[in-house]
Amino acid sequence: MKEHLTDLLFNAVRQLTDEINKSQIIIERPKLIEHGDFSTNIALVLSKTLKKQPRDIAQLILDYLPEASHFNKIEIAGAGFLNFFLSALSHQTIINKVIKEKDGYGGSQNGKSQKIQIEFVSANPTGPLHVGHGRGAAIGDSIARLFEFSGWEVTREFYYNDAGAQIDNLMRSVKAHCLNIKPDHKDFPEDGYRGNYIADIAKEYLAKTSIKCADNKIKASGDINDEESIRIFSIAYLRNEQDQDLEAFQTNFDIYTLESDLYKNNKVNFVVDTLIKEGHTYEKDGALWLKTTNFGDDKDRVMKKSDGDFTYFVPDIAYHLDKWTRGFIKVINEQGADHHSTISRVRAGLQGLNKNIPKDWPEYVLHQMITVMKDGVEVKISKRAGSYVTLKDLIDEVGCDATRYFLAARRADSQLIFDIDLAKSRNNDNPVYYIQYAHARVEGVLNQWEGDRNTLYINAPHPFETQAEKKLIKRISEFPEVVVQATNELAPHQITNFLKDCAADLHSYYNDSKFLVDDELTKKARLALIYATQCVIKNGLALLGITAPKKM
Repeated sequence: MKEHLTDLLFNAVRQLTDEINKSQIIIERPKLIEHGDFSTNIALVLSKTLKKQPRDIAQLILDYLPEASHFNKIEIAGAGFLNFFLSALSHQTIINKVIKEKDGYGGSQNGKSQKIQIEFVSANPTGPLHVGHGRGAAIGDSIARLFEFSGWEVTREFYYNDAGAQIDNLMRSVKAHCLNIKPDHKDFPEDGYRGNYIADIAKEYLAKTSIKCADNKIKASGDINDEESIRIFSIAYLRNEQDQDLEAFQTNFDIYTLESDLYKNNKVNFVVDTLIKEGHTYEKDGALWLKTTNFGDDKDRVMKKSDGDFTYFVPDIAYHLDKWTRGFIKVINEQGADHHSTISRVRAGLQGLNKNIPKDWPEYVLHQMITVMKDGVEVKISKRAGSYVTLKDLIDEVGCDATRYFLAARRADSQLIFDIDLAKSRNNDNPVYYIQYAHARVEGVLNQWEGDRNTLYINAPHPFETQAEKKLIKRISEFPEVVVQATNELAPHQITNFLKDCAADLHSYYNDSKFLVDDELTKKARLALIYATQCVIKNGLALLGITAPKKM
């Protein structure tokens, strides 16, 4: 409808001037239903060009607009805005379209089956997943669902940093526990991990336990002196635990990539050799430097330290070159805000490889910190992890649905307060409960009706006369536009906002209306409207990975 109205307005305006293009015609959705279903300020935009008053221009545009069955009223308002009010035929069309498409309503083929890779979570296998990883999972998976809904071929990917100093510290920490050296002992590794989970790993290692990791089974040797065996088992143990947490969080991945494989397959060395060959490096103070200032960075960066170890962003360049060679023209990384400094370095390295990779590739979504509150007090540690709150702690406390909603409910770049008490509450203050209850309420009415839902199509234009009805129809008609915007802006929080508003409109209509009335046409029309709304709520929840219960 928005596109159709844009075409109508463009054709009308062209009767007045050639000095305009279609992109200048902005169609907006008024917040108040009293101002119509659509509004445009094009008359104000043209005022300077045509040297006329906006209201006069609006009238001229109105004169050139053809009669359209989609609108029962078009009015000139304020300084010269044109407000459009949908007709009963349009209301019928919208409701029937939702019911016909059901689970597909709001989706599109805008992606045209193009390939997109979305990397998210990518936690180091050095401990349980924390709430920050959970936020990354909720946002990243929702972005993936949005792109799938828009016709893209999505690959979800998890990158394991299973090499480097952090893994060495993990191994030393587990070995210390195997030797009965506790975290408070002077011989415990200074940079070691002190959570209770380290003791669990050591216990299972000494017991020669077998752990499933990806498609392999890793069996502990139990040999305290075999550091490589401790390293491999510890990584496998934590990967297995993280996989279980992600499964409980309804989050799945298509590909798991290991940093260690980039070294084994010489992909890191290839990147370094190529950057040297292309003339983008130099040696200083015994280290190898990358000329990142050539690509907009504020200073050059060390690639290879004087001790021979590569800095952390070098394998990241190799990993992203691997993504590019796999054919992913569009790549999105969802990561914590602490990765901000990595962006310019990775992009600089990719540019230096001379592989025709775009300057702004890959795209990044960086999420901010989370504060977890319970009983009005900040929760800072987990009994198991020790120094932080784990994702599993939240899931155990409030369930998967509430955890996913709250972690995706704010802009990624804004800090988030996760209120456990609110997330557990079963009242209208809890947005998850409020939205799911709207879905369940409709199910209750439809079950009471006991009719065939496939017959709920409106066969003739029905005069929806109340403001609550018009508001609800307007809301569900907006859903495809919200999906497009949330996808383009990588902003799943826009779906959570829409669902809250949609649920509020549904609850208001439900509280003020009767549905199982005697008049058959009115009954069918009202049932069709709430059924269509239920479909929209279900689709919105699915984009967030949240269930739509039929009974609460």
